[in-house]
Amino acid sequence: MPSPWSRRAFLLTTGGSALALTASGQPTDAAAVEADAYEALRATWRTLILGEGFSPTVEPFKSRLAELGASARELRGTMAPTAGSLWPDASYADPDPDTDQESYGYSANVVTGYSRLNTMAQAYRQQGTGLTGDTGLRADILKGLDHLYAEVYNENQARFGNWYSWQIGAPQALLDVCVLMYDELSATQVADYCKAVDHFVPDAAVGSYTGTSTGANRVDLCRVLALRGVVGASSAKIALARDALSPVFPYVTTGDGLYTDGSFIQHTTVPYTGSYGSVLLGGLGMLFSLLRGSSWEVTDPKKQIVFDAVEKAWAPFLYNGLVMDGVAGRAISRGLSASDAKKIQADDHRRGHPVMAAVVLLGQGASAAENARWRALVKGWIRRDYYSPPLSDASLGLTSLARLQGVENDPSVTAAPEPIGHRLFPNMARATHRRPGWAASISMADPRITYYETGNGENLRGWHTGSGMLYWWGDNYANGQYSDAFWPTVDPYRLPGITASRKTLADAAGGDWGASLPGVKWVGGASDGQRAAIGQYLKGLQSTLRAKKSWFCLDDAIVCLGAGIACTDGSAVETTVENRNLGPTGTASFQVDGAAKPTGSPWSATLTGAKWAHIGGHGGYVFPGGATVKALREERTGKWSDINKGGASTAIARKYLTMYVDHGTAPTNGTYAYLLMPGASAAQTAARATATGWLQILANSDDQQGVLVPSLGFTGVNFWFGGTVGKLTASAPCSVKISEKSDGTAVICVSDPMRAQTSLTLTWNRAVSTVTAKPATVTSAVTGASLKLTFGDLSGTKGATQRITVRLG
Repeated sequence: MPSPWSRRAFLLTTGGSALALTASGQPTDAAAVEADAYEALRATWRTLILGEGFSPTVEPFKSRLAELGASARELRGTMAPTAGSLWPDASYADPDPDTDQESYGYSANVVTGYSRLNTMAQAYRQQGTGLTGDTGLRADILKGLDHLYAEVYNENQARFGNWYSWQIGAPQALLDVCVLMYDELSATQVADYCKAVDHFVPDAAVGSYTGTSTGANRVDLCRVLALRGVVGASSAKIALARDALSPVFPYVTTGDGLYTDGSFIQHTTVPYTGSYGSVLLGGLGMLFSLLRGSSWEVTDPKKQIVFDAVEKAWAPFLYNGLVMDGVAGRAISRGLSASDAKKIQADDHRRGHPVMAAVVLLGQGASAAENARWRALVKGWIRRDYYSPPLSDASLGLTSLARLQGVENDPSVTAAPEPIGHRLFPNMARATHRRPGWAASISMADPRITYYETGNGENLRGWHTGSGMLYWWGDNYANGQYSDAFWPTVDPYRLPGITASRKTLADAAGGDWGASLPGVKWVGGASDGQRAAIGQYLKGLQSTLRAKKSWFCLDDAIVCLGAGIACTDGSAVETTVENRNLGPTGTASFQVDGAAKPTGSPWSATLTGAKWAHIGGHGGYVFPGGATVKALREERTGKWSDINKGGASTAIARKYLTMYVDHGTAPTNGTYAYLLMPGASAAQTAARATATGWLQILANSDDQQGVLVPSLGFTGVNFWFGGTVGKLTASAPCSVKISEKSDGTAVICVSDPMRAQTSLTLTWNRAVSTVTAKPATVTSAVTGASLKLTFGDLSGTKGATQRITVRLG
């Protein structure tokens, strides 16, 4: 009877060492068990990259599989191995190999080659592609692998261009192909490809948790090492990959990783929950699934931190299927790529869908309760994403599509509604505010968090995205606000919510990889989880601009205040109240104080003494006491290549309706005040404007900003310096939010956004009978006709809110 063991399996199972055999020449039981373990891992990985639980004859999978087959057939037809390239349009023959932008392109083409072979291998292995098991396709895949090994990705090649191409992009695609084509590869081929991977991704790549080996990058490197072990039958490599994941799990206090407040940072200074964070979540889900039940299972108890982060870090930034752009870094500029033959535009929705699929996969290894909650969340996101339905997302891989379809079709899962509440992320200068019918997000910058990230020729004009940009979406409207070619067509000096100088900035101003950080510390706020007081001391990028900006996040509105606006650049300074993307036609109605304005463009006007404004289908804006606001309708044309060197050069036009406060040239103490009311009707907006007692602006100066809303029992004050505002007196800079409740209690929230106060005294001129709950930071509480709170050292609280509950007298 012939042996079921191939020579290759013998060699790889023993890693080249002597193999114990029985008298009949068969492997010992131990060797057979080890070989079976590697085969089981390969089978698991094939399932992870090919998907399961779907029928190839049922839509949408039938069409997607046919499309995969068509893509593979086209790639096979154009593949032309020659010196310097595998495909004519993807040369890796760099005439001057170094690390400049040109070399980045050549190194990227190494990844392109392997990625195309991966597409062909999936078409070969998947059912229903029209090429399943095609012998000619198999031969071409093997020919391509040998060509790339001989020419460019081998143990003798020095890397050039982008490190990522050699250590993550190329080896991940190569090893996926090796798993898919494993039974077709010779022992020599496997050994050669493993030598190449070992050369570019040595064990030292995860030797220390620094540089390019942190966060999502570390997870990617561990995936390479784990698959290298699976393909090359190396227990040591798999164990190394598993153990090297452990530094990813614990909470961090600086640099890359997850923070206790739900922040996620990559590249040291960039909030990246929606891009690198997506890679991290998806990569961990795959590795946990690969190793689950094996002798290499991930058992580090700190992996629970990742499970906790699903609801603590990722869910707050997912809304109706999209992931908020404020945590996507330079990915916001990756819309339509010049090299994408399918012309599928990336956007916030298409970044959100893989996160949802990753949550489903990760749930398979979580507790039953966690898995049930996550599937309910995902089902809600699927059903509410009317703008870009996930199950019709042409950019979503088959495996992710199958996972989401499985949740949608599961009758035991009830879709969860969007949560209501406020989340403040002081460690990444971000906030989300979610109310019935709408959600908003605020992006700021401080000495730890960059204005914006550019790099690799991407996000060239994201300069002011950290200058207080205020994003918002409705539950069943405006979900494409930032998806519909917003980034290449919007005026980058007039992003909604920001205060900015019109001083002309060069593309990539400030430097790559988040190099520029503002030298101002007061950024953050205080929140009770439902409402919030948030503030940003703004210093302009490459500008003398200074401003104090505050947002008070309430039930149906966000109160926006600005003061101390000064600049000596010789350029105009503006605060953009709104810059709404109205799409290609742009005919939404616009009225000011009840008077309809023209719907055609171009149009502009100065609105003197305006009390309120309303944009049909979007929401309302109230200007307490009246304001002079400039408004315009315009059609703006741009190209993705304007903001991303790899973007398509096709011109795109969108209509915008903009409102802004012109602070003039060289302002010395500019101010603004307005309410944003998402989803409000014109009548509701007008009613709020006439209800002059609803909002009391207690202060709007360079020293303090604060508001009182009596009907909500809400007081919010940002003390840029100590002083008295209304009934509150603070001895030092801080943020305070108070909610008086109908049951006779009040919740006082205090934070030190500067992270510098070693002592703070807060006095509230309000009768208080008792303090029922307080944090350890409160060293003294005196009640009576007024409340006096003494705080100890707040410098180590990382800007977190200190919450005190009192009973009113």
